[in-house]
Amino acid sequence: MEAKVHELLASVIMKRNSRVYGCAPGGVFRAVAGLALISTGAWAGPPFQTDDPLPIDFRHYELYTFGTWDGTRVERDTAGPALEFNWGALPNVHLHIIAPLAGIQPSNNPALAPAGQGPRAFGPGDIELGVKFRFVQETKHRPMIGTFVMFEIPTGSAARGLGVGKTWYKVPLWAQKTRGAWTTYGGGGVTLVSAPGYRNFPFVGWLLQRDIGKKVTLGTEVFYHGPEGAATAQTRPATLVDIGGYYKFSDPGFQLLFCYGHTVIGQAENYAYLGLYWTWGKEGKRGNDRPGDPNKPGAGTEGMAFSHMGTPGPMGRL
Repeated sequence: MEAKVHELLASVIMKRNSRVYGCAPGGVFRAVAGLALISTGAWAGPPFQTDDPLPIDFRHYELYTFGTWDGTRVERDTAGPALEFNWGALPNVHLHIIAPLAGIQPSNNPALAPAGQGPRAFGPGDIELGVKFRFVQETKHRPMIGTFVMFEIPTGSAARGLGVGKTWYKVPLWAQKTRGAWTTYGGGGVTLVSAPGYRNFPFVGWLLQRDIGKKVTLGTEVFYHGPEGAATAQTRPATLVDIGGYYKFSDPGFQLLFCYGHTVIGQAENYAYLGLYWTWGKEGKRGNDRPGDPNKPGAGTEGMAFSHMGTPGPMGRL
């Protein structure tokens, strides 16, 4: 049995070295779970890996430009520059796309061989499409509940390790509750990947954040993902603690997003996100909001904002 396992792992690594396989997308988005897009983690609610059930307002728009970094001892994965666009297409529904440039940096550490061996690469990554749907509205005693299904399209080069090579999916369930300046949200789901060298895996995250004055929102999350496969940097499960937030240059139209985190249990891993966010709409200026803010106008009757794990995208983690 041990010989068969070693033979399988060696074949996966040989595919990578011959540039025949793609690395997992989520490394971007973990992020981006999330930095993201090549690992199997989807983009989460920017800048965090945990997402929320809050779609953007009907007939409103969001644009992010960002970069992410996700790494273990086996490999470091980046995404960026990357663009994310969200459109409030219907009440309680928004449509989502991320188009990234992806990068992989194998460690080439002999001590980890045959894992983490191969050349560096940079180029277009897998494109992420998604639909966020809120189906339970928040009340005084009840959280809002929704889902954000992701479809990762194999536009990145699997031969160079910049894409998975096959379409893969992320199916989560998220809940959120706000009280005053405090907001908490989280949930979990499963990432479904059928490409060689990858595996289906669960993810769970929960976040608590607080508005500090009119300009700053800070938050911290605990995020867990299972092992993502021999072709990824995340070969073992890990639980990370991330700290990040938003700085509002103008409220809500223009904001800075930032996050950094590290493993506390499991395989050593780092995650980072840095980006800029713009929002606008046809119904006039929106109220005091941030990405995913439940307090903006129409939050109780129409959709509101997104990540990130994202989850996944084409680089670091799926």
